Amino acid sequence: MRGTTGEEIVSHVPPAPRRAVSVVLMRDSFHGVEVFVQCRALTMDFAAGVVAFPGGRVDAVDSSPSALSRDLLDSQVKAWSRTSVGTDATYARHTTACLLSAAIREVAEECDVVLQPEALVPWANWITPEGFPKRFDTFFFVTAVGPKLEPRHVTTEATSSDWIPVRKLLLDEAAGRLKMLPPTLAILDEIAEADTTEKVLLVKRHIDSVCLRLDDVEEFHRRRREITRGTRTQP
Repeated sequence: MRGTTGEEIVSHVPPAPRRAVSVVLMRDSFHGVEVFVQCRALTMDFAAGVVAFPGGRVDAVDSSPSALSRDLLDSQVKAWSRTSVGTDATYARHTTACLLSAAIREVAEECDVVLQPEALVPWANWITPEGFPKRFDTFFFVTAVGPKLEPRHVTTEATSSDWIPVRKLLLDEAAGRLKMLPPTLAILDEIAEADTTEKVLLVKRHIDSVCLRLDDVEEFHRRRREITRGTRTQP
């Protein structure tokens, strides 16, 4: 684009966030709640090298989801009503169905596990800050994985996948042994307050969209470091 004097004008309009999903697979253990996480490959062009939950963007294939019950969709629409899903009945039900379809597909592709839509519980909505070359409007679900389902590492987008206790993940991140983005850390902090998956799933939540500014990201990590140090120094 050129101005009236012929100079080129560079557009600084941030990219619109694309819808994405992420699924927190949980199970109970002697060490408390464990989650199935992946260490993303360093070759990835988004969130390279970080520990994250399985998931990915909502694709065209998800725009024609399988038939889902009206009760399930209405329940999920209500949970996401304060996000970009909105409250318009037709639009919200279709969008919610696409999110469920994407979540089931991504877990199947990345973990070789097929989830039932009724098992996916809405938990959080985080939007990538402006300033990133890629931005996502990510919808996070939580679900408890029964003994008959065993996720595996089958994705090429990560170098490893494994079950790790929530408390160990938080300790390792605080010690600098691994990296996580704010949404992952915040969700782990929330799950850590419960000692069983049943208690996690019983939490009543009001989900609001969270979109930090770039300078808020460093502040987020700084506050967590202060809280961690304070916890360690308590008698």
